[in-house]
Order: sequence, then C-alpha cells, then structure tokens
Amino acid sequence: MTDFDDSADQDGTGIPRRTAARTAKLASLPLGIAGRAVGGWGRRLTGQSAEEVNATLSAKAAEQLFEVLGALKGGAMKFGQALSVFEAAVPDEMAAPYRDALTRLQAAAPPMSSRQTHRVLAEQLGRSWRGRFQEFDDEPTASASIGQVHRAVWHDGREVAVKVQYPGADEALRSDLRQLQRFSRLFQAFVPGTDVKPLLAELAARMDEELDYRGEADNQRAFAKAFEGDDEVRIPRVVASAPKTLVTEWLTGTPLAKIIAGGDTATRNSVGTVLAEFHYSSPARAGLLHSDPHPGNFLLLDDGRLGVIDFGAVARLPHGIPRQLGEMTRLALEGRSQELMKLLREAGFVRPGTDLRAEDVLAYLAPFTEPLANERFHFTRRWMQRQALRLGDSRGQDFRVGRSLNLPPEYLMIHRVTAGSTGILCQLDAEIPARGIVERWQPGFAD
Repeated sequence: MTDFDDSADQDGTGIPRRTAARTAKLASLPLGIAGRAVGGWGRRLTGQSAEEVNATLSAKAAEQLFEVLGALKGGAMKFGQALSVFEAAVPDEMAAPYRDALTRLQAAAPPMSSRQTHRVLAEQLGRSWRGRFQEFDDEPTASASIGQVHRAVWHDGREVAVKVQYPGADEALRSDLRQLQRFSRLFQAFVPGTDVKPLLAELAARMDEELDYRGEADNQRAFAKAFEGDDEVRIPRVVASAPKTLVTEWLTGTPLAKIIAGGDTATRNSVGTVLAEFHYSSPARAGLLHSDPHPGNFLLLDDGRLGVIDFGAVARLPHGIPRQLGEMTRLALEGRSQELMKLLREAGFVRPGTDLRAEDVLAYLAPFTEPLANERFHFTRRWMQRQALRLGDSRGQDFRVGRSLNLPPEYLMIHRVTAGSTGILCQLDAEIPARGIVERWQPGFAD
C-alpha cells in the first residue's frame, strides 16, 4: 500500500484521513485544470471555437471540483460550500457547470457506515443511546462538511435531526485548510472579484468552534430564544448535545436550492425579503450573526416561515452591527466623499499613511449602496457579475483602490456574511425592500 491509497484511510467514514492522501487529492485540482487547459489549446488548433473549448473546460473543472472537495469533506468541502454562494458572480455562459457542481456540494457527500455512526453515538450519548429514541434511521438524510444528519424520533415522540461528526474530522479539517491556502490563487478563478485568501484564513480561525457541537448548541439555543414565536423565521430547538453529536427538532420544508432552481417570482421575493431581514436583525435580536450563509442552511416551511439551520459558525456581536458601518453606508449613498474618507480612516479601513483619494474611494464603494438608493431593489446575477468584474479587473481603478483598503478584523465576518447573503439574493433573483430593512436594523444609517 502506498501513502496515496486512501482506501485504508476511510475507516468506514467516507473521509480519507491520512494527510498524504488528502494532500494528493487536493493537488490533483490545479494539475487537472492545467492539463485540461493544454488539451483545450490543442482542440482550438483543430478548429473548435474558444467558446466551445471554454464551456467544455468549465464543465470538466467543475465536475472535478465537486468530486475532490465533496469526497474529502472536512475543510475542503466547507470551502466549496463557502464558494458556492458566489456562483452568481460567474458569467452566465460559464456558470451552469459550476452552479450544478457547487450546489451539489451543499447537500451531498459519501456517508459513513452505520457501524461507525453507531460507534460515535455510543461514545457521545452513552451505550444505551438507542433508548433515547423511538426510531432512528441509519440512512443519513444529508452530509455536511464535518458531519452527517440522520432523521429520528426522540423518546417523547418529537421528530428530530441527529448530527453526527465524522471521526477524524478535526484532523482532516486542519489539514485541508492548510493545503487549500497553498492553492488560493487557483481558486480565485472560480470567484472573480472575491479575495479567497482571507476567506480561507477565516475558515481556519473558526474551525475549532465548529468542531465542538456543544458550542453550536449554545448558539442555536440563543437564536431559538431570540426568534421564538416569530411570524417569519423558525429556529429548531436543541433537544440534546455532546461534543460530536447534536440533536435538534426536525424541520420539513422546501430547500432554498429548489426555489433558486424553479421557484415562482412571488416566492423568490418573499423568501429573499425574510432572508435579508433575518441577516440584518439577528445582531440586534440575538447579539449573534449566522455566519454560514449558503442555500443548504435555509428551508421554506409549509407554514410559510423561513427555517434556519446550522449554527456552528456565528459572529458574536453583543452590541449589534457597529454604528460606524451604517454611517459609512449612508455617506457613500449620499456621495459625501470627504466625510466618508475621514470615517474610514477612523475605523481602520484606511491604514495610516495610505495615499488614497476620497473621490476614488467613493467611486469604489458607491456601487455597493445601489440596493439602498430606492425603496426596492432587484438583486440579479447580472448585477453581481458587474460588481465582480469591476473589482476583479486588475487594470481598473477600483481594483487598485480595493487592494489599498484594509478590512479590520471586527468587520471581516460581517463583510463575508453580507457578501454571502447578497449572493443568495442574486441566485434567487429577488426583488426586496432592502432600504427599509437596513433603515430598521442597521444603526447609524437612518438616525
């Protein structure tokens, strides 16, 4: 057996655990994509058009991305999920294969064996764990980045979701994120206009929180309490928790990915509105921000409410969204460049000694405020693509300004979640009353 034979590394979990094996799989991504590029050049010589070759390369690259990241799970799959919300920024002619492959990452990965699942449950809930359930379905209903979910019936008759962490997930997660950071330039091509390196650094910084499900349980309890009885949002209550097992109420509904794929206009607009309201209101209501915005974490319930799951990653904002952010947004919207520049310097967005013109900074930031210029805004893939192209054009002024600005650590998660939520709104093609939502929940914007 060689170091690259991962069949012995699975241990019934479907997650290759040996570092060398995982590294080899990740390394295959840039090698495979480079090899296909050479092959594509050859097909160009035989008469195929650039568009035909690019479409073929995109489809094959996306399929490989899904196969490698999905099979590895751990940090690799989590990174794929983080990328998937930016799919709307990819030009339409190239988006279809990525859309399919990345969306599949949100809900698919090889499951671990029933025997291994039972072993984890016995370790976490005790040897008599079966006595806690009336029923337990050994077939997982979903696989996530570091665990899989089973449907069951609790001893009191409640339908529950049981999340079980993959053995070795902690080791795999750390290894994946180290390797992915080496390939950050390659992945940049999948999300033009988005800086991938800080995204990976952020995932690495927060992985320890996600590996202990007791922390996730505490987060979920706080959200459930803050949104208890809400007419538009439902957070499932926590039933039981342990470091590597979490039992919560089961939610039945239509996955957001299905609405993105074929929902009617009214449903898209309604879901988009509630999603934005949830994002902006959570810091004020719960002191927390749900920080894993991808379609797999949202469901449209039968009663019309938005169901929200997976609270492993949250940003702690005990004082709500910083007031300065609302003030900066308002100044950019109103075109007040000098006052905006002064506030950006005070908040640490412009480092001391950085030579930037206030007018250029305003030109960079103003397009982001377009959704707030009028009462309603239509979030579209085309709008997000324009933003991505503007920020990703290395010859343009906006690219140079963006590279010169600094993102203070306390704003990093807010920025990532807002970008991810905006990506989902564009996937939904939703028209929502964005300005009213921000006026209500963002301190400093309207007051």
